[in-house]
Amino acid sequence: MLHTNEKIIKNKVGLLNLAQELDNVSKACKVMGFSRETFYRYKRAVEDGGVEALVERTRRKPNMQNRVDEAIEQAVVESAIEYPAFGQLRTSNELRKKGIFVSPSGVRSIWLRHGLSSKKMRLKVLEKRSAEEGVVLTEAQLAALEKKKDDDVACGEIETHHPGYLDSQDTFYVGTLKGVGKVYQQTFVDTYSRVAHCKLYTTKTPITSADLLNDRVLPMFEEHEMGMLRMLTDRGTEYCGKVEQHDYELYLAVNDIEHTKTKAYSVQTNGICERFHKTILEEFYQTAFRKKIYSTLEELQLDLDEWVRYYNDERTHQGKRCDGKTPMQTFLDGKQIWQEKVDSLNRMLISDIT
Repeated sequence: MLHTNEKIIKNKVGLLNLAQELDNVSKACKVMGFSRETFYRYKRAVEDGGVEALVERTRRKPNMQNRVDEAIEQAVVESAIEYPAFGQLRTSNELRKKGIFVSPSGVRSIWLRHGLSSKKMRLKVLEKRSAEEGVVLTEAQLAALEKKKDDDVACGEIETHHPGYLDSQDTFYVGTLKGVGKVYQQTFVDTYSRVAHCKLYTTKTPITSADLLNDRVLPMFEEHEMGMLRMLTDRGTEYCGKVEQHDYELYLAVNDIEHTKTKAYSVQTNGICERFHKTILEEFYQTAFRKKIYSTLEELQLDLDEWVRYYNDERTHQGKRCDGKTPMQTFLDGKQIWQEKVDSLNRMLISDIT
């Protein structure tokens, strides 16, 4: 009797065992659903090489002759890092000028083997090498990295290490309410945790912009014994002006919050707020205005507050750091990182004093 614990050959050995027990090959094949030809092929394999011979071997063998020369492969990899913004066709053409002949599809295959298939991946390798080896970057590399930073900001992939490290604020035009007039929403989003706060106004001014922070945002950070380091806004008049004459700029300065503005003529660089505005439009406003006719700003604000509470505390977020948690869970988890940073700074201050 044959025995094996290998799953891949369990049925094959079972067929041979059953035929031996029944002493009838045809009946065993009928029960197991195999042909007699298959039975005898398995039987010959066991007789020639034992049970292990029943393990299926892949028929596909790599054709090493199709692989490019090692020197060419290395040249393609180096070119990808030196010129990360080049596509596969341009890379092929540039290498051809140097006497290195590799097709665009060949370039693509090499990129795939080395984890360089997208421009973003190539830029990450360049950044890592520059940081580790102190490489002096070329003009082309610097331009590519600068563009990546702008693209990252536009997509919400900005440098943020803990709640309060970088927050964003923007104005969202809600629409016109009968008897109320134009309605604007001041929006705050913490770029680390995606915790949001919103408040409605009939005007968009520096005062209303500062009011959101004073009424909703700073009290939340104070409640959790945390602070805000930097605020990202566009260059609208409600956010920008001379510090000593502008209410919003003055409010940030008084609270020791650094003010960062988005790139000129590129409002999309405040991408996290833009993405939140799309969410709140689709999930709240488009539904709310079909369910109810609002006659006062306060009535709409009550429903908005309830939705924002749901967004922060109950609605799971698939963002980079939330990863399926709610924004408030992510905020609370990041509080430990904030505390570690504060403790580290305190230790440095004590060390300097002593």
